[in-house]
Amino acid sequence: MSALWSVGAGLLLLLLWVRHRGLEAVLVHHRWVFVCFFLLPLSILFDIYYQLRAWAVWRLHSAPRQHAQRVRHIQEQVREWKKEGSKRYMCTGRPGWLTVSLRVGKYKKTHKNIMINLMDVLEVDSERQVVRVEPLVSMGQLTAHLNPMGWTIPVVPELDDLTVGGLIMGTGIESSSHIYGLFQHTCVAYELVLADGSLVRCSPTENSDLFYAVPWSCGTLGFLVAAEIKMIPAKKYVKIHYKPVRGLQKICEKFTEESKKKENSFVEGLMYSLDEAVIMTGVLTDEAEQSKINRIGNYYKPWFFKHVEKYLKADRTGVEYIPARHYYHRHTRSIFWELQDIIPFGNNPVFRYLFGWMVPPKISLLKLTQGEAIRKLYEQHHVVQDMLVPMKSLEKSIQTFHVDLNVYPIWLCPFILPNNPGMVHPKGNESELYVDIGAYGEPKSKQFEARASTRQMEKFVRSVHGFQMLYADCYMTREEFWDMFDGSLYHKLREQMNCKDAFPEVYDKICKAARH
Repeated sequence: MSALWSVGAGLLLLLLWVRHRGLEAVLVHHRWVFVCFFLLPLSILFDIYYQLRAWAVWRLHSAPRQHAQRVRHIQEQVREWKKEGSKRYMCTGRPGWLTVSLRVGKYKKTHKNIMINLMDVLEVDSERQVVRVEPLVSMGQLTAHLNPMGWTIPVVPELDDLTVGGLIMGTGIESSSHIYGLFQHTCVAYELVLADGSLVRCSPTENSDLFYAVPWSCGTLGFLVAAEIKMIPAKKYVKIHYKPVRGLQKICEKFTEESKKKENSFVEGLMYSLDEAVIMTGVLTDEAEQSKINRIGNYYKPWFFKHVEKYLKADRTGVEYIPARHYYHRHTRSIFWELQDIIPFGNNPVFRYLFGWMVPPKISLLKLTQGEAIRKLYEQHHVVQDMLVPMKSLEKSIQTFHVDLNVYPIWLCPFILPNNPGMVHPKGNESELYVDIGAYGEPKSKQFEARASTRQMEKFVRSVHGFQMLYADCYMTREEFWDMFDGSLYHKLREQMNCKDAFPEVYDKICKAARH
């Protein structure tokens, strides 16, 4: 009883303090208070609900039976929109705050919302080595479903809450992408409801133009209702090598060298300054030295990027065996390194042992509760950008990031970009090795100004035939956007499938210069 009185008294004092300071002041300057006391418990409840739901669906085998009915409901909504006169563009009815993207899409308020409740794993075909899923299946949900069966997917983008639909309609990458390409390149078929309400399946051999046009289209060609993704055999561990490297030229040379080696299952780099980095390579294995196993995903463990930094500070190489699922989601607990700006003491051992099991807060809940003041603060003094550039331009690109942003750590992730049709492909006629340069945090560059600095970076990326991930803030004009991306197939299909009255153009949906 005394413990309850203490908790009650503590909450009362907290509420009085919030009332004294003002809620907005607390949310802006002491956001950790709100996150720790409200969002973390709420995030746990969210996780419990979705895990119980996924377990119930699996036990009852209800997903395949209900899928066709749910798709018909989507078709009915689209046909109803046509009967009403097709007066507004359509979009998914999923609330904007539920997406992992930090961008706030205002179009949901003006467009016709089509409700899509598709969040289940439909079929695991071991013979074809393909898993068929609905678009709202998350990476955490999918790996939890497949790993006990001895399977995984070739590209598992980092964060648990990333969905299959978002990774196809946008894009996704992982440290295995130097072998398998982007997430879209591991997909073998899509099923979509089109603007006329029809259901269509597309693959490299069936409706191939649509298959190659869907990735990066951001839901502006149709509603994704299912996807088929390649599977590969899962193994128990990732044997990971840590190698500190100093000097920008040496970092780029070493990273390029390791990225070209197909015997590396995984390649990743973390840059802690312009001339300091740790290059990591990993291989999948079922055997491990017990003394070198590091279950980095356990709640009380240090955040992964902080753990990696120890090798740099000690100036030593190292070898560890990380359980495969822990490795796939190694950046989830700290949301890469974004959580250190929200909970500054989050990596403190005391916090980790007492409250680490509640981390991370849901990105969707952070968006829902951020308020206009925090949104503007983040927009002007915070950057979240992924730029995809040819590997041959890596050194010049890092120097540009340093001048325009000066934000560290920087994430380096290599990927092979095939010469397929669609919005994103190499300049030449052959596949080319690219690298994702991820910058997340508060820029230290004195001349940083959100719009001007981002436009400067966008200009550079266009000049080296690179691409900007579309989840982030984009300031390009329409002409600049279609200079970066190849819109030939996309525009051809929008014309053929009568999408122009049904869905906005991708530029109008995601670029700041077009949104109101």
